[in-house]
Amino acid sequence: MTPSEEFVTIAPKILYFGNPVALISSLNEDGTPNLAPISSFWALGWTMTLGLLTETKTLKNLQERPECVVNLPSPDMWRQVEALAPLTGQNPVPEDKRDKFRFEKDKFTAGDFTTLPGEVVPVPRVQECPVQMEAITRSIHHLTGEARVHKLGGAASVEVEILRVHVRKDYVLKEHYIDPGKWQPLIYNFRHYFGLGEELGSTFRAEV
Repeated sequence: MTPSEEFVTIAPKILYFGNPVALISSLNEDGTPNLAPISSFWALGWTMTLGLLTETKTLKNLQERPECVVNLPSPDMWRQVEALAPLTGQNPVPEDKRDKFRFEKDKFTAGDFTTLPGEVVPVPRVQECPVQMEAITRSIHHLTGEARVHKLGGAASVEVEILRVHVRKDYVLKEHYIDPGKWQPLIYNFRHYFGLGEELGSTFRAEV
């Protein structure tokens, strides 16, 4: 077998090569909280970009009320996260979602989550999540030119600025450092949930 014959060309429906999961809490028009799981986001410094489908309550909320909280669940919370997966805060449910999703007003109760007040934004945090980041939306860019995205109703990249970070005490190693040996993100890997394996090593820039 030649080197090229070791590979096969495919067209995956999704490109989730092991992405972390976040629960985004935002405010509805009546002041009640919405809570939604996402697995498309990345951070650079204290700027974070969230990938949201157009027909989501989260995106509509952030377009009108820019504050939110990015909550990071641990692997043992995957069942609570999955309880939110078939729910939407959109009422009526968008036509292309009706076969798989149902409307739920109270997402916190549906996922058995507890609200914790934000300190700098009027949006509740998820008490059960060991990391909670209060944020404000700075820009929204609607994605264009991607056929697969349009089949999902369109999508947008939402740039948020992290204003305050809350971490459970037992995850903090010293001062402002999170213990990488204790912190375990929930990973969404081709629509399956995983945690991290054992540590393999550290980069030369690791400080702890």
